[in-house]
Order: sequence, then structure tokens, then C-alpha cells
Amino acid sequence: MISFSGVVKRYPGGQEALQGVSFSIEQGEFAFIAGHSGAGKSTLLKLIPAIERPSGGAVLVNGQNVGALKRAALPYLRRNLGLVFQDQKLLYDRSVYDNVMLPLAFGELGSREAARRARAALEKVGLLAREKANPIQLSGGEQQRLAIARAVVNRPSVLIADEPTANLDAESAAAILDIFAAFNQVGVTVLVATHDEALIGRFAKRVLRLAKGALVQ
Repeated sequence: MISFSGVVKRYPGGQEALQGVSFSIEQGEFAFIAGHSGAGKSTLLKLIPAIERPSGGAVLVNGQNVGALKRAALPYLRRNLGLVFQDQKLLYDRSVYDNVMLPLAFGELGSREAARRARAALEKVGLLAREKANPIQLSGGEQQRLAIARAVVNRPSVLIADEPTANLDAESAAAILDIFAAFNQVGVTVLVATHDEALIGRFAKRVLRLAKGALVQ
């Protein structure tokens, strides 16, 4: 499903965020990217949807070399990827329901099917009763669940999350990981970056550990 082969990411000034990283994620896996702050976790995840491009090596998603894709092809790649980043980019001038509907506005679904999918996504994360609320009225954990609902409303085959529990208490963090585990149980490939060793110990089926941009475990 995802393959990194000798991937290097170098930023202007010579800083190497990733150094020769190689691994493969099979369809249906649930894997964690672990490591200290600055280890390269976020950079690694951003290479998968081609938010960042590798300086060397190859990143393949479903057999496509995403680093070589033209800009016009990126929306088609990202339709199959559910992305949950630290900056949730929620729209605070729109309702919970409208936030989840946004990704469907650019698809080919009719309005009735789009509405059904949006409410199904909200139900899966336990927010259907809050669909008319504004995101600012939600707790931190609820806002993160809203970001997950928006990420999965297109029914992606891969769910990618960067430090999704960083600002949450232990109970809320575990609830978020329970949601990821539920999606994984129905076949979604899940890749989560975190530095929370307690969550890794509880949920991890596979751990890829980074240190100073290198894959060390």
C-alpha cells in the first residue's frame, strides 16, 4: 500500500529531515511512527500525500510514485487518503455538519448521498448529535473527532494521522485511538505518528521508530 525506498528529505540550508528511510506498509496494517520531537515523523507523513516531495529515493502509494506526480494528479491521489494533521484547519464559521460536507463538495455524489455519508461519518465518531454546533463549542477531543470524520467521509483506503492526541488528556487520547482501531478493523490502513509511548504500548501492532531522520527500529 505504501513503500519508502531510500527516501531522503533535505531542506534549504542542508538540513536533512529524513536520511535513507526504507519500509513498506501492507494493506490493512495499523502502524505507528514513533520518535522524539524533530525526528522526522511529520515530514515522513507529508511525503505520502505529496504535501512534501522527497529530495531522493521514492515514495510509492498503491504503486504510484507520488513524488513524480504532476500537480493536477494530486487531488486524485488524496481522495484515497484520509489526513488528520496537528493543525486541524476546521472552519469555525461553519457548523460541524458543514465541515464534514466540505470534502464532498468537490466530488460527484448527489446531495442526498453526500448528506448521508456526512452523517454516517459523524455517527462513527460519536458527533451526530452535535451536527448543528459550531466547532468552537466542541471540546478538544470532540474537535479532533470532527477532524477524523472529515478525513474519512470520502471512505479512504488509508488513514494518516500526525500526533492526533498531542493536546488531549489520556482518556480522550485513548478514545481517538479506539476510533482508528475501529476503522482498521474494517480494512482501512492506518498510519499514526506519535511520541506517546503509553498509547503505542496499548495499541501498537507495528512500530517504525525514527531518530534524527533515520529509521532505527
